[in-house]
Amino acid sequence: MASATPALAQESGTTAQIEENQAIIITGTRQANRSAADTVAPVDIVSSDELTNQADTDVSNLLRIAVPSFNVNTQPISDAATLVRPANLRGLSPDNTLVLVNGKRMHRAAVIAFLGGGISDGSQGPDVSTIPTIAIKQLEVLRDGASSQYGSDAIAGVMNFIIKDDSDGGMFTAKWGSTYEGDGDLYQIGANVGLPITDNGFLNLSAEYGESDATSRSVQRDDAAALIAAGNTAVADPAQIWGQPNVNDDFKTFANFGIDFTPNLTLYAFGNYAERNVDGGFFFRNPTNRGGVYAGPLVDPVTGFADPNGVPSVLVGDMSNTTAGDCPAGIPLTGTNGLIPDPTILAAVSADPNCFSFVELFPGGFTPRFGGDLRDFSVATGVRGQVLGGLDFDLSYRYGKNRVDFFINNTINASLGPNTPTSFNPGGYRQAENLVNLNLGHEVSLGSTGSMYVAAGAEYRDETFTTIAGDPESFALGPLAQPTAAFPFGQGFSTSSNGFGGFSNNAAGSATEDTKAAYLDVEADLADTVTLQGALRYEDTKTFGDNLSWKLGGLYKISDSFRVRSTYSTGFHVPTAGQANVINVTTQFSNGMLQDEGTFPLFSPAGLIVADYVADSTANGGLGLARPTLGPEEADSFTAGVAGDFGDVTFTLDYFNITLKDRISRSSTINFTDALLYLAAREGVPVTSTTTAGLLAELSTAGVINRGDFTGFEDLTSFAFFNNAFDTRTQGIDFVANARLPFVDGATTQATLAINYTDTKVKDADATISATRIRQLEENLPNWKGFLNLTHEQGRMRGLLRANYFGSFYEAHLDDGTLPIDAKARVTVDAELGYEVIDGLEIAAGAQNLFDTYPTRNPWAGIAGAQYAVTSPYGFNGGSYYIRARFMW
Repeated sequence: MASATPALAQESGTTAQIEENQAIIITGTRQANRSAADTVAPVDIVSSDELTNQADTDVSNLLRIAVPSFNVNTQPISDAATLVRPANLRGLSPDNTLVLVNGKRMHRAAVIAFLGGGISDGSQGPDVSTIPTIAIKQLEVLRDGASSQYGSDAIAGVMNFIIKDDSDGGMFTAKWGSTYEGDGDLYQIGANVGLPITDNGFLNLSAEYGESDATSRSVQRDDAAALIAAGNTAVADPAQIWGQPNVNDDFKTFANFGIDFTPNLTLYAFGNYAERNVDGGFFFRNPTNRGGVYAGPLVDPVTGFADPNGVPSVLVGDMSNTTAGDCPAGIPLTGTNGLIPDPTILAAVSADPNCFSFVELFPGGFTPRFGGDLRDFSVATGVRGQVLGGLDFDLSYRYGKNRVDFFINNTINASLGPNTPTSFNPGGYRQAENLVNLNLGHEVSLGSTGSMYVAAGAEYRDETFTTIAGDPESFALGPLAQPTAAFPFGQGFSTSSNGFGGFSNNAAGSATEDTKAAYLDVEADLADTVTLQGALRYEDTKTFGDNLSWKLGGLYKISDSFRVRSTYSTGFHVPTAGQANVINVTTQFSNGMLQDEGTFPLFSPAGLIVADYVADSTANGGLGLARPTLGPEEADSFTAGVAGDFGDVTFTLDYFNITLKDRISRSSTINFTDALLYLAAREGVPVTSTTTAGLLAELSTAGVINRGDFTGFEDLTSFAFFNNAFDTRTQGIDFVANARLPFVDGATTQATLAINYTDTKVKDADATISATRIRQLEENLPNWKGFLNLTHEQGRMRGLLRANYFGSFYEAHLDDGTLPIDAKARVTVDAELGYEVIDGLEIAAGAQNLFDTYPTRNPWAGIAGAQYAVTSPYGFNGGSYYIRARFMW
């Protein structure tokens, strides 16, 4: 990187072509005209060409083979994380990386990744996939802690997307591709145009539109295969899909504007609008044993009435809901291996309007389809320039909003019986942010010894996270779950839309957080050989107190060709308004069965119950652990490295060490039923039920809880919360080398070798974090990752060949530590060949994963149907190919 292809840089509103090792950057420094080679901390530059000359169309996927320390994987069955995939820089959580656009903080996505593969559980970061690739001029990646310069979140580093600012010319692209398997077709069209605004300004417009089809790398689940073998012809094959989701109507736009009113005063503005529809599959609901839908009691094999010595059954509901015994308790499971409902009793249940079983509606079980409609909008405007004979200033305002509206189809609210819809709108999330920023700077001469640039500024930022209630049917407590005299604990049917319960009215609402900050940043060039940097930032939050972070760094030029550099900094990250306040229920695979898991704020009624249960002594029925709390996380970061520039060969080698204390994360789950039993014992309430719904009913009758606070949560078996439960130490190295290779006269051949090693160790974890979760944090991402990239240009022909190395990793399949996958290292190869057929028009063809390399096969594939390790850092679709036309003028 840094950079394999020439990078464009912005300087006083003009655009210039600059040699790779002298590319001007604006990230990590307030100094004008600072090159990437002269920064005290490493900054990688990824050019527009590096992002566009690839098979993929998603920015996140493009970055994982352009930035070695950046990781993102496919999220096939991960609730909202499938819609906005969490990405990791340097092995840390997605919200430990600060994302900027044109130097201004990008707003977060509304999605919180409740299922994030261990590392990203509970994270809420920006959605970089809303940025059109064609709009990006260059990406600058600061590989250093920078909270003292930019504020909360900049612990792993900073990613700054610089948007094109050309005032003329343009580009049109069209791309089509598919996988070797013949699925996953994708296409994308894009356009960029630069327009002059008088003689002193520009308006640069970009847009992309595309779609990508779903893939399937699935095998039939063992239980579904057994159902088919037993004669159930309604079961799909495969019953459950593992693959990338459908992405429809993926539309992205970006506008960038600037005009110089005077040589010392510039007005600028930029903004975006994006939307897309994402639709993917969920877990298969087995028609014999899915709890709350199909799983019935032990019954007499002849009559279907309850019998503790009987056979398993399919649950039957009494629609009258007034007199127990009107209907059989269940339809006995008979036939081959006891997998087929008894046809005689099934016929009797179907014929009786007072009785109902879901095998009448979905005899082969069902697999919900879950997705969402995403919209993203932002606008920024400001003025910058110079006043008072040398005081630089930049005053700006930015507003950003991200929203997602969920949908789930091919599912039910079982408590509504035969009257259930099969499609639901469970509600949605909104994230809105305002940012006001003032930067001031002045260069001070140090005489013959050099100069010093002093920058200071202030910032105000607020965010609002909103949960929108779903349609009433998506969280309703229907007649088959309502307690009655005949059925005091309901009839055992689950409430809410199965798979993703709707947000009830008591879960809906808004939460806010705001931050006020001031900073001082000093950067001094002493003589020609030494650069020193120091920064100090004070930040005060509404809810989580204040913080003072600082940074010291230095660069020493041993010679014109060799530099050494080092930094030490402190950092912090405060919980988002969403993390602190969100209420959510999701369905996870646990102990071989599907179960509903809740996430609640610690201050909520449910959160207080569980917090007391966790903290109370074992003698009182609690767990006897430290009481969970939620507050800021703090970091100490150290880097040291060398950089060399020997003409045709340049390199950087940097070591980093990040200690992160009190990490914010979603806890491992706590048994909610046990917590309610603890509450009943503490309050002296005699209870007879052992189910969540029953316990809630009894505790409500006794006046211990307000039943309305738990609407929609009757099916919970476990509970999680956001807390500060562990520390980590992450360390590693980054090596980047570039070389121009003598090959053919009149041709340009360049090679880039980039290697990243990252190792994370969990320290001081409390008992709310499981051993499986700890191993996921330490081993789910490969320690070693890198690529060797070759580009060749000769006349009208251009070629690219890249080998990508992904080290071994561990996967807790289905987040279950008893299902380990020790995935082996792999090398994938990408290739592209382009030819300029006429001036400005290039046709290119290429392949990603040329040799169709797959991750390690899943030894537990029969459990849920996943053929490969699904958290693979390079996906599990295998090879793909594409063609692209690009016209530039």
